[in-house]
Amino acid sequence: MPSYSHHRTRSDHASEVAEDYVEAIAESIAENGICRAVDLVRQFDVTHATVNNTISRLQRDGLVLTEPYQPISLTPKGKRMATKARQRHEIVREFLLRLGVSENTATIDSEGIEHHVSDETLKAMKRILKNGLPPAS
Repeated sequence: MPSYSHHRTRSDHASEVAEDYVEAIAESIAENGICRAVDLVRQFDVTHATVNNTISRLQRDGLVLTEPYQPISLTPKGKRMATKARQRHEIVREFLLRLGVSENTATIDSEGIEHHVSDETLKAMKRILKNGLPPAS
């Protein structure tokens, strides 16, 4: 029987692509006013078919709205997911920077860690960012 940690890791992987895509869509809309499939093709360095398949899954899951040859928009559920993913990403990135990790490495590492960090660990990171490390016992 698989352990809880392996089950959670598999579950995290399942939501990783959705989180990355809704976060990218939100960023594109914020920066350019719209998000098109080609923007995601460029950002993720994947084929149009990959983007179209992923967008279809996101639409099925109620995260995005789109029509053929039209921009992609986020549903309220997609916006909530994008906001949560962005916040997690920023907390992890800022925490790594606080540890002395270079900006480039912190940016790259936070992209993967954000999907797997538990709520407990994320709260601890936020607490340390706000208050610093507690005194050693």
